[in-house]
Amino acid sequence: MPSNSSWNDLALQITNVIVYILFLGSNIYTVAGPTDIYYSGKNTYITPAPWAFLIWSLIHLLLFGTIIYQFFPGGKKAIIDGVSWRFPLLGVLNAIYISVWAHHHYIVAFVFALFVSSAVTHIYYIIKKYHEPQNIPDELFVHLPFSLYHGWTTLLVVLTAFEAFGVDADTHPAGLWTKVFVFLGLLFLEATAATYAFSSPEGDLPASIAIAWSLWAIFAQQRSPAFIHWSALAFSILACVWVGKAVVGSFLKLRRGSGGISLDEERAPLIGH
Repeated sequence: MPSNSSWNDLALQITNVIVYILFLGSNIYTVAGPTDIYYSGKNTYITPAPWAFLIWSLIHLLLFGTIIYQFFPGGKKAIIDGVSWRFPLLGVLNAIYISVWAHHHYIVAFVFALFVSSAVTHIYYIIKKYHEPQNIPDELFVHLPFSLYHGWTTLLVVLTAFEAFGVDADTHPAGLWTKVFVFLGLLFLEATAATYAFSSPEGDLPASIAIAWSLWAIFAQQRSPAFIHWSALAFSILACVWVGKAVVGSFLKLRRGSGGISLDEERAPLIGH
């Protein structure tokens, strides 16, 4: 007869599946819903190009692998025993955030963006501190999605703050204080990319890429005023420097084969043995 622990694990696994569908559905709604939110939402002076949000598709794809991987021993240890009920909490918070954001309730969306960021940060901390990747599935389905997610939510918090409290770029010119706060927002994003790059000897490459991706999208979207446009370019280039640092660190770790993916392990089966 299965133990209470086994039933609890099964309940969490089923809940993760349900929440993933809810989480995915909330994002699909923003694309396929009656309004095109990425084009009809409030346009701020730090709004990225719509293609920036394609990163959601990659995160969803990787989290689908996470949902499958939780049924395997390696995945169960990290996802069920480690992350535990924090993933369903994250999914619910994210679905609420997407819903209120899509309906242009930006102040409420900002509050939930902070909640989402807090939940992702907690998961990110647990994974990084207590679950060193042991194989390729650990890298692909545990560390990679939550690193991207953590970097991406940093952009979402900054963007939603400007949507909640900043001026509408379609109706108001950028004044001095708007330029100052946009510059500080861009600086914060670039500094976050640097923090990821130096967070460990190898750095956090996916999270750094998420920030650099966001900055380039802001540069592509914000054509005027020139100060914001070229500031975004400068910070985008700097973010790519930190991405390069993380690439070098990841390559050196790969060569050493210390934790995560080793050169020999690349020829191993994808899921277990």
